[in-house]
Amino acid sequence: MGSTGSIGTQTLNVVRRHRDRFAVEVLCAGSNAALLIEQALEFDPNAVVIADESKYAQVREALKDSNVKVFAGKTAMADVMEMESIDIVVAAIVGFAGLKPTLRAIEHGKPVALANKETMVVAGAIVTEAALRHHVPILPVDSEHSAIFQCLVGEGSEVDKILLTASGGPFRGKKREQLTGVTLEQTLKHPNWSMGRKVTIDSATLMNKGLEVIEAKWLFGVEATDIEVVVHPQSVVHSMVQFRDGSIKAQMGLPTMETPIQYALTYPERIESHLPRLDFANYPNLTFEKPDRDTFRCLDLAYRAIAQGGNMPCVMNAANEVAVQRFIDGKIGFLDIADYVEAAMQRATFIAKPSLDDLLQTDKTVRNQ
Repeated sequence: MGSTGSIGTQTLNVVRRHRDRFAVEVLCAGSNAALLIEQALEFDPNAVVIADESKYAQVREALKDSNVKVFAGKTAMADVMEMESIDIVVAAIVGFAGLKPTLRAIEHGKPVALANKETMVVAGAIVTEAALRHHVPILPVDSEHSAIFQCLVGEGSEVDKILLTASGGPFRGKKREQLTGVTLEQTLKHPNWSMGRKVTIDSATLMNKGLEVIEAKWLFGVEATDIEVVVHPQSVVHSMVQFRDGSIKAQMGLPTMETPIQYALTYPERIESHLPRLDFANYPNLTFEKPDRDTFRCLDLAYRAIAQGGNMPCVMNAANEVAVQRFIDGKIGFLDIADYVEAAMQRATFIAKPSLDDLLQTDKTVRNQ
């Protein structure tokens, strides 16, 4: 799911290099019909889904001479998760749109390699309960959560604290007054990672790290108060776990998403990778510092949302998705993103124990407001 995005295309890079091990059964994309067609012609899946129904005719026409079935619409994206021939689902749709199809995959017993952090942010309690009920593993693909997962393999319940690393984004060290007029182009210049626009902007505001704190709470069963964000500009240490005896385990490597994607697809095996190896001589200094929570307020908003619980993380996520899009469209400034999110959280109707329908309605209401 999300085959034409950053994670999706890198997943297909992994598949391309290990065709003896993997085959693509379904490709789902949002609106990038041209790339979906190109991917379908290369990987010959059973089916493709284009969420944007206006692109259906274009995709169908381009694939008419193939054996690939073509579907369109968000409902179809969830429906194909029921196919018995699917062994694992890579959930790489950005944002709230990934929730329904991910849940459908879990409900039909499909292991999920999860790159869509918003699914856990919005509905962590519902998703984790469904995974337990259906005996389905959720394998983290985010580099930080993959790192934590790898550090926990073979360990028991002796975790003292999770140390979630952050690069600091393109504006690390800047103060609020220096960020008043920053442009979209400046914001998208991430120093270490190549990601989609939404994730890159979230990285710059530190909202991405806030979302990851909430995701880590649900994935690893810890309280948010036991998750500490540490800024690590080199992005070599992907995250760490501190144990009760004071020992710390870290997972390290070059900043590439193909490594955690491959690990999720092959777990518990580790298979050969073509990627270059980390040479410590090229990284003589690994530094760590506290995040600037006064300048980058989104991190504290995320901690506030998960502390309140209920539908508040859903409110925060919806407001952030709208605010980020408005920043992309040039309608608000970079610093306005946090203000929009905070205002939405202050005026929202709080629901302590929301159902899935409550969360869907909350998301819709916040976006409309």
